[in-house]
Amino acid sequence: MQKIGVVGAGTMGIGISQSLAQAGLEVVLVDISDDILARSKVEIRKNIRFSALFKKGQASESADAVLERIIFTTDYQLLDDVDFLVENVTEKYEIKQSVYGIIDQICPEHCVFAVNTSCISITKLAAGTKRPDRVIGMHFMNPVALKPTIEAIRGFHTSEETIATARNFLARFGKDMILVNDLPGFVSNRISHLLMNEAAFVVQDQVAESKDVDDIFKKCFNHAMGPLETADLIGLDTVVHSLDVLYESYQDSKYRVCPLLRKMVEAGLFGRKSGRGFYDYSSQEIPE
Repeated sequence: MQKIGVVGAGTMGIGISQSLAQAGLEVVLVDISDDILARSKVEIRKNIRFSALFKKGQASESADAVLERIIFTTDYQLLDDVDFLVENVTEKYEIKQSVYGIIDQICPEHCVFAVNTSCISITKLAAGTKRPDRVIGMHFMNPVALKPTIEAIRGFHTSEETIATARNFLARFGKDMILVNDLPGFVSNRISHLLMNEAAFVVQDQVAESKDVDDIFKKCFNHAMGPLETADLIGLDTVVHSLDVLYESYQDSKYRVCPLLRKMVEAGLFGRKSGRGFYDYSSQEIPE
């Protein structure tokens, strides 16, 4: 396992590609836009330089050396010899389905597909390929470089060999996995998104300000981040979309989106990536 495909050069694709390249693996990073790829290259370079500040006195590769192991391309055909592929495209079933229709024809038969999704059924996506036994869910957490464990999801047809290959793949860049079964939202998002959504209801109902909600979780429960900080980090648009998927999948009113949360997304307040969400990052109003 030497050459890895990564489809989607957003936040997760950037983090995964960087971690793989720093582990000495060759990466083919594919996206539909040259502009997105150019930004991802700048972001990876910045991340490597920033992380080096925390490793003073330790030997580390230069950003140029790491970037040499990453091919940035819009051409899916360059995935024709990858041994493992991680897909990170937009969290919409129709878009992911179209991607699998392309890569299933191009990637070698032995290549395992890892679906990086927070809610969408692995079994449903795998059914659209000719290799459902070689499809597994891999829910990476953000930021990728700082999270040693991921949530892995066994689809209905996922083989034991594929699970073993996935563990080996993750071990190559210092990560482990907790294997769960396949239902929309799996474990982490079925629980965490309820928490973030209810925190938004608390703010909407004027029970508490955003910072007070987060401080209760950090100072009383010793959480590293509060639910609203976490929502801002993930992206409020992503949170809303995931809740919509959960609601559609289970037809359960507990997944109804908080009106304030949907209103913020409609207003373009996506969290950190837009500069403003429950906190105003442009004015440095960032929780401690």
